[in-house]
Amino acid sequence: MPGPRIGVMLVDDHAVVRMGFRLLVDGAPDMRVVAEAASGEDAVRSVAEAQPDVVVMDISMPGIGGLEALRRILARVPEARVLVLSAHEDAMHARRTLKAGAAGYLTKRSAAEALIEAIRQVHQGGSFLEPQIAQQLAAQQVTPEPLDTLSEKEFKVFIALASGQSVQDIAEVMSLSPSTVGTHLYNIKQKLGAANSAELALIAMRAGLLTP
Repeated sequence: MPGPRIGVMLVDDHAVVRMGFRLLVDGAPDMRVVAEAASGEDAVRSVAEAQPDVVVMDISMPGIGGLEALRRILARVPEARVLVLSAHEDAMHARRTLKAGAAGYLTKRSAAEALIEAIRQVHQGGSFLEPQIAQQLAAQQVTPEPLDTLSEKEFKVFIALASGQSVQDIAEVMSLSPSTVGTHLYNIKQKLGAANSAELALIAMRAGLLTP
């Protein structure tokens, strides 16, 4: 007799993406989708009621975003197993999610079989890291990464600035005052030893956070 299926909760702000993942998960003989959420806020609100065995979640979502949602989910349901499925292919995003308590990190370019295998491993109490990301993380452990000193909000501001967004644009998107963004910018430059936005972009590219 087969055992109970692994209950999976899908969290992604794109309905088409969730539909694709649902087809994959429901197509596996040992798992099923028990809930879906279109935002971090929705996931935090419904995770206790849905009681999924594994939460498969994007981290780049509007509102509180995936990292904050991850922390709140684990605060509400400490035994929750969260697998992050992200478009970010750099080790820095993976490291921050693992530090926040994720049990695994997989990029969206991975094969469908990798997602199914990752869900199984995470459900069994293990962790899952895409091999390429794991290699990058291992290499970075040899030399401490200055970007680790940035707070979560500073990291978001750093990525936005390095991508060429203005202080005003960032203030509007993050619902902050321009002066608050300016304070974050000052702290970021101090921590990273950068003099201007061009140097911030260079640091981001070297870390694999931006493509040249």
